[in-house]
Amino acid sequence: MTSFLRSLSANQQVSLLFVLLFGFLTLASATLLVLSMRDRPQDDAQAPKHGLRLKDYQGLVRTSWLMALVFWLGWAAGPGVATALFGMVSFFVLREFISLSPTRRGDHRSLLLVFFIVLPLQYLLVWTERFDLFTVFIPVYVFLAIPTAGALGNDPQHFLARNAKLQWGIMVCVYGMSHVPALLLLDFPQSPGRSAFLVFFLVLVVQTAMMVQHIVSRYRGQAVAPAVSASFNWYGWGAGVLAGGLLGAALAGFTPFKPLPAMAMAMVASVSGSFGHLVMKAIKRDRGVTHWGPAGSSITGASGLLDRVDALCFAAPVFFHSVRWNFNL
Repeated sequence: MTSFLRSLSANQQVSLLFVLLFGFLTLASATLLVLSMRDRPQDDAQAPKHGLRLKDYQGLVRTSWLMALVFWLGWAAGPGVATALFGMVSFFVLREFISLSPTRRGDHRSLLLVFFIVLPLQYLLVWTERFDLFTVFIPVYVFLAIPTAGALGNDPQHFLARNAKLQWGIMVCVYGMSHVPALLLLDFPQSPGRSAFLVFFLVLVVQTAMMVQHIVSRYRGQAVAPAVSASFNWYGWGAGVLAGGLLGAALAGFTPFKPLPAMAMAMVASVSGSFGHLVMKAIKRDRGVTHWGPAGSSITGASGLLDRVDALCFAAPVFFHSVRWNFNL
């Protein structure tokens, strides 16, 4: 099997991955359809929980379909379209984040600046491969521009808190997410065509780490920060990071990495993603919600798109700069 996969070109390997991915999502959708048609539990106390659990799974599958289609369209149409698609994803997740952060009339200038100038410029810098500028554009220039625009709004009430929330949203939803399409534009002279698989590598190891962490935490260990997350403990976290690292080593043949560096890169992404997910949970608890969007209902209709990509938003910049440092790109 390994020799067969290595005999394929980089494009053929990515095509095969998409076939497997869409096949898995089709199977998952069919399974949920069958479960939804079955009789609900007779126990009145269990019926609501059963319905909520099924609805959550359906939302997860819908979001997975959405992200898989974004990845497929981006790969099929080229880096330019991929950058634009991830820009749209950033727009929606930033909108979800801002929906839970109270704004005032004095914030209108800042919001217009963020959505219609900062976000497009960030992705334009990615598309034109100005990596040195795009990595400092938001943390340096926008960090200063946002409070300046807010001050010109002539509303000092809760000024620091309002601007801090907006800057957090930009860093997570725009800056973090923009590093995902940037991976597609990296050029590896000794491994041409491998940059496309780096996106899948990142997504697969982060999501695997999060899934294993959640499963292990349900059966072993005591929550480290129960007021923030009942499912985060060191047993689950360690198991998730290890699972992500082992998967990364197994996928090394499709990446520019050798097995041990691939494992190290996967563990770096898993650690940053898991801690990022915990941070986003703390923000949700602060806002008094369990899902992004008003009353736990996503603005995008994707059952909380930011809930599905928050770990990726934290892992992507760390992974991207680790790759550039490792290969001196």
